[in-house]
Amino acid sequence: METATTVQLPAQPKPRTNQAMDEYEKLGKLGEGTYGKVFKAREKATGKIVALKKTRLPEDDEGIPHTTLREVSLLRMLSVDPHVVRLLDLKQGQNKQGQTILYLVFEYMDTDLKKYIRSFRQNRDMIPPKTIKILMYQLCKGIAFCHGRGVLHRDLKPHNLLMDRKTMMLKIADLGLSRAFTIPLKKYTHEILTLWYRAPEVLLGATHYSTPVDMWSVGCIFAELVTTHTLFPGDSELQQLLYIFRLLGTPSEEVWPGVDRLSNWHEYPKWSPKSLSSAVPNLDADGLDLLSKMLRYQPSKRISAKRAMEHPYFDDINKADY
Repeated sequence: METATTVQLPAQPKPRTNQAMDEYEKLGKLGEGTYGKVFKAREKATGKIVALKKTRLPEDDEGIPHTTLREVSLLRMLSVDPHVVRLLDLKQGQNKQGQTILYLVFEYMDTDLKKYIRSFRQNRDMIPPKTIKILMYQLCKGIAFCHGRGVLHRDLKPHNLLMDRKTMMLKIADLGLSRAFTIPLKKYTHEILTLWYRAPEVLLGATHYSTPVDMWSVGCIFAELVTTHTLFPGDSELQQLLYIFRLLGTPSEEVWPGVDRLSNWHEYPKWSPKSLSSAVPNLDADGLDLLSKMLRYQPSKRISAKRAMEHPYFDDINKADY
């Protein structure tokens, strides 16, 4: 049995004592991530289905860790956008061992992009081009919103993009690794991002980076939607780089000034760039152009999310619907 206090959002946290988790009936586990378990649950009072993210908090002298407070404050700020998963409530309590437990209560979405892509791959089918376009536009729109509020996601991957199959609504989730960025850019750890979607500047040890790291991930997701297969499926940082170099060519000072001064740079085999269409067939010329702009080596030359939304690739969808 877990006793808990409730914190109403978006008001300032004011705990009130009750058996908070008695308000929900758990319906099953949705997944388990680095930061805790996620359950599907029903709110008993209303019958509303929600997702509960359960996080055990490390005890410290200051109560809730800064990382958790950062995630909650970012989610509060970003939840107003329709393409960011909505944080509905926050509940804090203790388990039988006396450890502090935090439940983040999110709106429930019935699937994620990873499962959606897998369903097509298993049936040896392709996702319809119009569907890809609609999903990609929403992803760019959601990322443009986050970047416009000064927030990097830093862990974009299909698993963190939630979907409603009926409406094809896409929402960005799992902002646990997100952080606000400031000008001038701060030094960040490079121990972020799932390997397959990790930008080359991060793989090569850059400690100052910004919004282009998310746009590289968006490009990798774009290619995966088209082919239903991971574009760069490396199982180590070195192999990840070699996958990228084999397709895009080994970077040089000409195409990426300063690349050989990055801390993880070595003398790599010299590959010439291949055509993107060799790796991502079935994508039209506008799509290939947009993808090439997302997968530019030099971060400052990579297309922004806002610019991507204006790309001709999206001209034939009704943007007002999304």
